[in-house]
Amino acid sequence: MGDGSSRSPVVSVHTGDALGRYGFGGDHPFGADRLHAFWDEMYRRHLDFQVRILEPVQANIEDLLKFHDRAYVDRVKQYSDAGEGMLDYGDTPAYPGVFEAASAVVGSVLDATHRIMRGDVRRAFVPIAGLHHGQPGTAAGFCVFNDCGVVLRILRESYGLERVAYVDIDAHHGDGVFYPFEDDPAIVIADIHEDGRYNFPNTGFEHETGKGKAIGTKLNVPLLPGSKDAEFRKAWERVEAFLEGWKPQFIVFQCGADGLVGDPLAHLLFSNQCHHLAATRLCRLAERHAKGRILATGGGGYDLRNVGKAWTAVIDAFLHAPM
Repeated sequence: MGDGSSRSPVVSVHTGDALGRYGFGGDHPFGADRLHAFWDEMYRRHLDFQVRILEPVQANIEDLLKFHDRAYVDRVKQYSDAGEGMLDYGDTPAYPGVFEAASAVVGSVLDATHRIMRGDVRRAFVPIAGLHHGQPGTAAGFCVFNDCGVVLRILRESYGLERVAYVDIDAHHGDGVFYPFEDDPAIVIADIHEDGRYNFPNTGFEHETGKGKAIGTKLNVPLLPGSKDAEFRKAWERVEAFLEGWKPQFIVFQCGADGLVGDPLAHLLFSNQCHHLAATRLCRLAERHAKGRILATGGGGYDLRNVGKAWTAVIDAFLHAPM
């Protein structure tokens, strides 16, 4: 596929130093080496030449303010310039340039979204993205700016879509997306995660299905620690039936790799076949209802081998699911 000129539609992947700089130093579990782990596996599987590679894009302040409070955005900039301080209660430290790195995450996801909406690409993947714990007024869980939250607002407000699906299979509940959109009936959310009684952020319970006019537009599927592929497949059938009922016009897919066996920050025992299954089925659903439009973000994952396996499984599905 190369540069995308010889075949359309294409699968795009944003990558580059600006994205690679999003990561925390020392022994922090979210290191800056996750992007390299992904590309090492892309090369090994000979997938690199089959995608359209795109450069990172910086978000502007107006983009960030679609989801985040002005005071918080200003604070991130201040701490970034100073190169120190905590952006939350202990998980997300500032470092020199974190504002620019986090803005590149948001900007690259927005660029992928605009390209999909224009028809330049059909399926897109941004590996360093899916920062689904970020709140409007604070960082949380290694997430500075919530790229998914920004994109959902853009799809609603700038493109006027009436039904947008957010699907999250990260081991940790996507609380930074779920609760800000809990009362929005246009944002359909399906989230498979480790039961919040046993893991961060201790949210995402099955009885939470939305509020007000949005009751019934949200689906949480918490799984017990030790759940394997069989449990994931059962959960996925629920998710797919739920999404089918809403016929989304665009799908945002957060495909965190921390549900795979061996991740140090979760207790699920999935294989990368779960990611391939979810991505393939979502592509089919997107073809039926969303003109093929699907955007995947890498999310979490703290075992580098798993990061490569899970994310390339998504790429493989994006390349081979019927268009």
